[in-house]
Order: sequence, then C-alpha cells, then structure tokens
Amino acid sequence: MSTPGPQETVEIALAAARGDATVVIVERGGDRYLRWADSALVGAGDGDEHRVSVVSVVAGRVGAVSVSGPVDRAEVVGMVHAAEASARQAPPAPDARPLPEPGAASPHWDDPVQAPAPGVLSGLVDQIATGFARAERNGQVLHGYAEHRSRTTFLGTSTGVRLRHDEPAGHLELTARDATGAPVWMNAVTPDFADVSVAALQDELDRRLRWGRRRVELPPGRYECLVPPSAVADLMNYAYTTAGAGAAAQGRTAYSRAGGRTRIGETVAGVPLTLRSDPMAGGLRCAPFLVAASSTGTRSVFDNGLPLGPTCWWDRGRLRSLVHTRDSADELAMPLTPVVENLILEGPPGGGDDADLLARTRRGLLLTSLWYIREVDLATMALTGLTRDGVYLVEEGEVVGAVHNFRFNDSPLAMAMRVTEVGRAVPTRARDWGDAVAHTAMPMLRVPDFNLTAATAAV
Repeated sequence: MSTPGPQETVEIALAAARGDATVVIVERGGDRYLRWADSALVGAGDGDEHRVSVVSVVAGRVGAVSVSGPVDRAEVVGMVHAAEASARQAPPAPDARPLPEPGAASPHWDDPVQAPAPGVLSGLVDQIATGFARAERNGQVLHGYAEHRSRTTFLGTSTGVRLRHDEPAGHLELTARDATGAPVWMNAVTPDFADVSVAALQDELDRRLRWGRRRVELPPGRYECLVPPSAVADLMNYAYTTAGAGAAAQGRTAYSRAGGRTRIGETVAGVPLTLRSDPMAGGLRCAPFLVAASSTGTRSVFDNGLPLGPTCWWDRGRLRSLVHTRDSADELAMPLTPVVENLILEGPPGGGDDADLLARTRRGLLLTSLWYIREVDLATMALTGLTRDGVYLVEEGEVVGAVHNFRFNDSPLAMAMRVTEVGRAVPTRARDWGDAVAHTAMPMLRVPDFNLTAATAAV
C-alpha cells in the first residue's frame, strides 16, 4: 500500500480517532552531510526524515505512539488505536485541559514538501578541496563536518488546528592541526551555505595556530576569561532548558525562592543582559506554534498549536519570565510564556565585536569552546566540563601564547552575575548542547573569575 502524504496522514489519523481529543504530528525532510579527516573527504550522504506521532486523550488520560519511517494508511490507523489503548491504561494527566482552539490555518498547508536542493553542499565541496591544498602547503591537516537539514512539521488536532512550519538549517565545524598536534576549531551556522567562506575560517584557524607556537603553563584557579559565543550558547541553553516555572515553584531549581515562589523580578545578571526568544527573528526562525509529542516540565501535549510570539526571559539583567505551560501559568496566576525554540542573548547597545573585547583585555584567557558539560547541582545550576581546542593567554590586548585545557566548575547564573562586559550577539551554535536549542545568537562575555578547577591533558 502506498505511503500517504503528510497532510493526508494527518486527516487519516484524525478520521480514525475515537478518543476525546487527538493530536497528530508529521515531520518530513531530508539531510545532506559531508565529513572530512586528515584533509580528505571520508563521508558524504543524504537521508530522508519520516516521523509520525499520535497523541490521544481519553477521559483526561494521555497515550502517545511515534513511528520513524514511512507508514501506510493501515499503519496510521493502527497508531491511533494503539495511542488510545495506551491512554486508557495511563494515570490521569495532571495538566489535562481542552486543546487550543484553531486560529487561521497555515496558508501553505497543502503545498508539497520541498526536498533539500541536491547541490546545497556542492559549493562547499569545492571550497573544502581548496582548503585541503592550502592546509598541505602550510603543513596542516583539516578535519570537519557539515550538515544541512530541511524539516517540515505538520500539526493537526481534533479541534481543527492545521499548522505547518518549514525550516532549513545548516552548520559547519572546521578543525586544523599542524606539527604541534594541538587542534584549533571554528564553526559557522547558515541556512543554505551560500554565506559560508572556508577561506575566512582558515584565516582565523591559521592565526590561532600561530598563537599556539608558544606554550604557557598556568595553575588552576579563577581567571578573567573571554567566553566566545558558541560557549555562551552552551551555558545559556542550559539556563533556558531548566527554566520551567512549575519546577521553580516547587523549589527544585536555581529559579526557586522560598515559600513556593520563583525569582521572577530578581536581578540575575551583573550587567543589563537581555535573554529573549522570537520565532520570527532573522536568521533564527523557528516554529511559531508549540509542538509537543510528549509532555515535559516545559511543554504539554495539551498545548499543541498554541501560538508563539516574541518573549523576554531576562530584561536588562532582571528575570522577567519563566517557561510556562497553560497549566503552570493558571496554577501560579502568571502570564503564559510557552517555550520557543530559539534563544538570543544581548547586552546594551554598542557592544563591540570579539576583537574589541580582546583589545581591552589587560590579562586574561581567551577560550574557544566548552565540551563534555554535565550537571552537578540543579538547585544552583552548577555545571562541570572541559575547555576544548584552544585556551590562549592574553596580555595587554594581545595573545601571547596557548595554555593547556582546563576543567571548569561554575554556574551559568552565577557567571551572569559576574559578567563585566558584553560583545555583539552573532548567530552561533552550541558545540556540546547544540541540539537543545539549535537556533541561537550570542555575544562574547567577559567573566572576571571563571572557575577553572584543574588542568587537563584533553585537547
């Protein structure tokens, strides 16, 4: 039996439903990727994405079934029956409520899904080949990965919601090594790779390799650090994904205050930092409606189709909002601020670029990225992890050598309170936790006493 299209899949599932409420989510798309090592392409390919999720509500109980891969009409109907059977066996959902009523349907709901252009990475292949030749002339080797993902999400519900979001996204990571063996790393984010210059990335990698020709040993301790945008994205992704209002009101997170209250209204940054989300932000667009195949602390299946708009989380250094479901917003009598799948951190107007912050550094460390980040204590937002692919000593505005890597132990909220200078926000992607919030724009931050607890041999 043939596989129905995504729009038809939604209608088949809803027509077969017999529960009190039903949500159908269909994700379609494709991936293109390249991988290279030791200045040679070692992998290239593509893949198709098919995923169908059905959420059924029966007497305030929730059941859900998800299937990856193409499904035919009979399998779609079977998924609905399985989800309803699961719901009948489930305990009552504490956040149960009617699904949102439909607004205007997406005007392009019926349009066919556009496959990613076959040549989306072809221009990059030529650039990488030129980069290999340049690296060989300079006694270097290149390693890296590039990926382009195209996703279309269809959301249909038994209340009449019919919403669709199309999202192309790409990113590239480029690592260079020379005879010293110490790697240096850069990344880039892009919707289609038309704006990516491998030569410009190599220019910066060459500069960092030159910095590494002089090695400096430093003991662990608290150092003034310039934390670059990608590393800031890792830290802010954690601060955002743990910002559920319900957990905060229950006293379980760093956003909690005694007496079942939250820290909304309190100062959370030492300078006027603004942390916000906006589905329509240029270069960072994400779904303008909520999609949830299962409930978590920051999203509810009962909120599927909820419209999303610009949301301010930190307003000039003060905590303005936490992430709410409709249930937590009603329970805490707070404005509804649902989760949005992008994140932007900005300082006051006029923030300089990374070079400006470097030039104003009397003595400190310039980091490259963070890696292997793990939670230590949810109540304080304490994290531990490693620096990776370059730590550089800066004196009087100039890099004077490379330092070994460190383990760090610190909290994104505690660091935000100690920030003294903020650069200009630029699109970036968290290196370690990039899948948590893929679309981010972050600045470089000056942290006067980043807690580097141990030297490591990791590169």
